[in-house]
Amino acid sequence: MRSPAEFRTGKPGFYPDQAIYAEFACTEFGLHFRDLDGGSGLIFSVASRDRLLHFGAGRCSWYPQNNATASTLASDKHFTSRILREAGVPALGGEYFFLHERYRAHRPTGHERSDAIDCFRRLGDAAFIKPLTGSRGDFAQAVHGEAALVRYLDDVMKYYDAVLIQPIVEGIEYRVFLLNDDALYCARKYPPSVTGDGVHSFRELLAAHNDALRARGLSPASMPEDPSLDAVPAKGERRDIPGRMNLSAGGTMVMADPPSGQAVPLAQRAARALGLRVAAVDMFVDSGGKPDAIDIIEVNSNPSIRLLEDSDRGDLILKIWHHGLVAMGLL
Repeated sequence: MRSPAEFRTGKPGFYPDQAIYAEFACTEFGLHFRDLDGGSGLIFSVASRDRLLHFGAGRCSWYPQNNATASTLASDKHFTSRILREAGVPALGGEYFFLHERYRAHRPTGHERSDAIDCFRRLGDAAFIKPLTGSRGDFAQAVHGEAALVRYLDDVMKYYDAVLIQPIVEGIEYRVFLLNDDALYCARKYPPSVTGDGVHSFRELLAAHNDALRARGLSPASMPEDPSLDAVPAKGERRDIPGRMNLSAGGTMVMADPPSGQAVPLAQRAARALGLRVAAVDMFVDSGGKPDAIDIIEVNSNPSIRLLEDSDRGDLILKIWHHGLVAMGLL
């Protein structure tokens, strides 16, 4: 078996993982891959001897075996939470609020920006907030104090229409990846960090980290004001950046055994409730400091699988693609 890295060689840095893995799978399964957008990888076709289908990367549905209704519901964090709780699956919940006046006539009262401020106050002027339909950890962060909330809402409304406000909950974060109800792998998630070079302060290292995030279209990391950020760390000294743990935001994931006997069954119940055949279920274990407590954070219908390439698990990438190609009648 060839390596996905071979298909990445020579391609521009922006080339999408989804297209790389599709070409990798087509080569292994005897199908024909064709890039249809001048080398961008955003639109491509896969053809067998008697059938041709089009696929996309970037901001579209990557897994055609997930139907459109299930994928759309899962992309809305409030809808997901309501469906999970209705199914008896523990989820973090939260309240949603719109940031623009547009379409106000089409929605119930109690979900406007002024209501968001009232909700924030009820939570003790501290909450974890994220865009309602965001991804890659963009603008997902803890916010403390009403002045910081106003700044946050002003920033996020430039890019998103609505946010979800949740209590701040801490726990150990895991991801369970499901393929047709089977747990294909489990991974523990760790926060991003900056590493000292013996020259620059933590503040300067964080600024460079944030510049890299902005270049990838993501919001910068947020850290509370702390005089220790002005210290120059020794070479190799590391400091975690609390909050989001997404790979795209600089976090790391490490393949791991399920954290408890409850983790996989809860993930399966979550995916079934939403009707997803491919899903990555993110959860807090020991949620809120309670041993063995688990809360579902999100259910991803469009999960990245870059971890598998980085872990030299091309076999699992092929298993995922084989499942989709069979579902679409190409194999």
